[in-house]
Amino acid sequence: MKARELLQAARRRRLLITLVAGLPVALAVAALLARMLGLDAAYIVGTGAALLVAAVAMWRARRLDTRWLIKRLNEHPQLQDSADLLFAASDKLNPLQQRQRRHVEHQLQRDPPDLRPRWPWRAVVLCWLLAVLLASAALLWPRAAGMTGTDAGTVTTEHTAHGTAPVLRGSWLQVTPPAYSGQAASAGEKLDARALQGSQLQWRLQFSPQPQQAWLQFHDGRRVALQRDGDDWRGSHVVQRAGLYRIHTRPAMAEAGRAYRLEVVVDHPPQVKVIEPAQTLNQAAPRQRSWQLRFEASDDFGVNGTATLDITTAKGTGENISFQQRQLSLSGSGPATARRFAYSADLAALGLAPGDEVVARLTVRDNRSPQPQEARSASLILRLPSEQQVQASDLEGAIKKVMPAYFRSQRQIIIDAEALLKQRGSLDPDTYTKRADAIGVDQRILRLRYGQFLGEEAEGGAKPPPTGDLPTGDAPTADSHADHADDDGHDHGGSTGSAPVFGSATDVLSEYGHTHDHAEAATLLDPQTRAILKAALDQMWQSEGHLRQGHPDQALPYAYKALGFIKQVQQAERIYLARVGSELPPIDMARRMTGKRDGLDNRGVQLAARPAADGVVASAWQALAAPTQAVDLDALTRWLDAHPDAVPDPLDVVAAIDALRQQPDCQRCRQQLRDQLWPALRRAEGPPARRNAADAGGRRYLEALGTPTEPAR
Repeated sequence: MKARELLQAARRRRLLITLVAGLPVALAVAALLARMLGLDAAYIVGTGAALLVAAVAMWRARRLDTRWLIKRLNEHPQLQDSADLLFAASDKLNPLQQRQRRHVEHQLQRDPPDLRPRWPWRAVVLCWLLAVLLASAALLWPRAAGMTGTDAGTVTTEHTAHGTAPVLRGSWLQVTPPAYSGQAASAGEKLDARALQGSQLQWRLQFSPQPQQAWLQFHDGRRVALQRDGDDWRGSHVVQRAGLYRIHTRPAMAEAGRAYRLEVVVDHPPQVKVIEPAQTLNQAAPRQRSWQLRFEASDDFGVNGTATLDITTAKGTGENISFQQRQLSLSGSGPATARRFAYSADLAALGLAPGDEVVARLTVRDNRSPQPQEARSASLILRLPSEQQVQASDLEGAIKKVMPAYFRSQRQIIIDAEALLKQRGSLDPDTYTKRADAIGVDQRILRLRYGQFLGEEAEGGAKPPPTGDLPTGDAPTADSHADHADDDGHDHGGSTGSAPVFGSATDVLSEYGHTHDHAEAATLLDPQTRAILKAALDQMWQSEGHLRQGHPDQALPYAYKALGFIKQVQQAERIYLARVGSELPPIDMARRMTGKRDGLDNRGVQLAARPAADGVVASAWQALAAPTQAVDLDALTRWLDAHPDAVPDPLDVVAAIDALRQQPDCQRCRQQLRDQLWPALRRAEGPPARRNAADAGGRRYLEALGTPTEPAR
C-alpha cells in the first residue's frame, strides 16, 4: 500500500535526524571523560550515551503512527479528507465508501505527497557545535590516568622548577602469565592486579613534573626500581608471593599514594585419582594372570603426557623376602587438563609366585616451568593367594554344598518361601516339593541353633519329617529319654547308634561338648526371655513341618510369628551372666566414723591448664582498643608472615597495618585493624551446660519442701 510506504519513509527520516544530531555529542562526551577519568570510564559512559541516543531515535520514529499518517494525508485537498478509509476493513464499507476509497488510492498513486519531516538544520548545527566544543576541551584537558598502550601520547607537564612535588599523571600495568599456563596477557590502567604465580609484571608510569628517582616499595621490604624512558618510568618484576606496594619518588610526591594490592594465584600440584582397582589392598583371584590399573591425573594448566609407573614386587616369606623395583613410562590419553593412564600388569612376566605381592604407584608431573610439580597416587597392593589358599578354593564348592543353610536367618527363610510361592506356576510338583523341603531343612537347622540357648539336645542323624501332630522341641520323647539315661554322663559314644551329620554345627556340638542342662549355660536368659524364645521355637517347628510337606504357603504364618518372637528376644532388656558373686574388700570397723583419711588418694579433679593464647595478637588487639596506646606494628607484621593462615585474608590485615603506619592518629584505621585481628584470637571455651528445668514431679517435691522453683540456668 502506498500509504504504508509514505509512513516508513517518514520514520526513517526522523530516525536519521536524531542520530545525526545526537551521536557526535555522545562521542565528544566520551572523549572528554577519557581525558579526565581514563578509558574505562569513557568506554562505559560512551557506550551508555550511544545506546541512549539510539533509544531516543527509535522512540521518536515510532511516534509516527497510523493516526499521524491519516492526519497528514487529510491535509492534502485532493484526498478529500478521506484518508481514514485506507485503513478500514473492506467488508465494513458501503458501496459509496468503497468508491471513495478507490478514488483516494488513485490520487496517492498519481501524485503521492512528501510526508518526511524537514531537516532541522539549526538544531543539527547547534549539536555539532556542542560536540566540537567538547572535543576541544578534551584535547586541552590535562590527562589524569589516561594511557592504555605503548603508543600513548606524552603527558602535559607543569613547570619543572626545583622543589615542585611530582604528581602521578598516568599509569599502565601489563600482566604476562607464564607460557605454560596458556593464558593471554592483560593490560590496563589499574595498578591493582591478580596474577598467577610466576607472572611477569611491567609498569609504565608518568609523573608531572619529572622526579629524579622513582621506585615501587613493597610492604615486606622488596623494592622494584623504575627506569626513565623519555617521559615514562618503566619497571618489571616476576611475582612469586602476594603483597602491597606503594609508588615512591625523589623528591617525594605531593600526596602519599595509596597502597596497591597484588594478589597471587598459586599453581597447585596435579591431582591423581585411582579409577581401577577400587580398593588399595586387593586379593588376587586363584590363577589370575593380569592386573588392570587405570588412573586419572588432573591439573588446571595441564598434565605432562608421560607418567612414571613404579612397580615393586615382594617375593618370599619370613626373613627371606626379596624386593625388586621397576619403572615404566606410560603415555596418557585425553585432554591435557584431565589425562588418563592405563596399564595391564602381566603377573607371570613379573615372576610372581603364590604368596607374593606387587605394589604399583603412578607419578605424574604438570607443565609448570622451570620446575614441574609432581604428584603420586596411592600405593596399590595386589596379594597373590598362597598354595594353601589355592587348594582351599578348589574345595570351596564342596564345602558350600555340605553346609549351605548354617548361615541362614529366619528372615531369609521367609524370603525364600515367598519367592518359591511366586514360582509355583512355572515349576513341576516334584521340583516344587524338593525346594520346599530344602527350605524346611534350613528352618530345622536354624531351630536347632536357637534351641541351644534353652539347653535342648541337638538332633543326630536323619529323622522323618516332622508333622503338626508331633510334640514340640520342648516335649520329652521316647528317643530323648533313650538318649539321656540317668547314668548317661553325656558321653553319647554309641548309645543312639546314629552317625553325626557332616557339616552340622549342632552335631559337632553334641559330639564334642554339651552346654545343654549346664547350670550356667541354661540360665543365660531371664525366665521371660526364655519363654519368648521357647514360643519362637514352637513356631519354627510348625513352619518346618509345613515346609517339609511341600506347603510353604501354610508355613509362612508360623515363620512370621517366629521372626517376631526372635526380634523380642534380641530386644530383651537383661540377661543373666555366670553366677559369680562380688568379692568386696572387708570393712575395717575400727576406722569407721573417725574422720581419718590416712592412705586415701586425693580424688580432686585436676583441670588441664589451658594453653596460652598468642601473645602478639592478643596484646595488639587490646592495645588498639585504647585511642592513644602504642601498638607494636613490626611485631604484628612478623607474626603475620609466620602465620598467614591465621586470618581469612592476610592482605587485608597488611593493608590495615599499612594504613595505620601512614596515619598513626587515625582512629578509624585502628578500629579497622582491630576488626581484622578478631578471627586470629583464641575462642573462649563454651559455657557450662544448662540444667534441665524441674518437671511436674520435681516441682511438687520442691513445693513440699517449701522451696520456690528456680528457673533453669
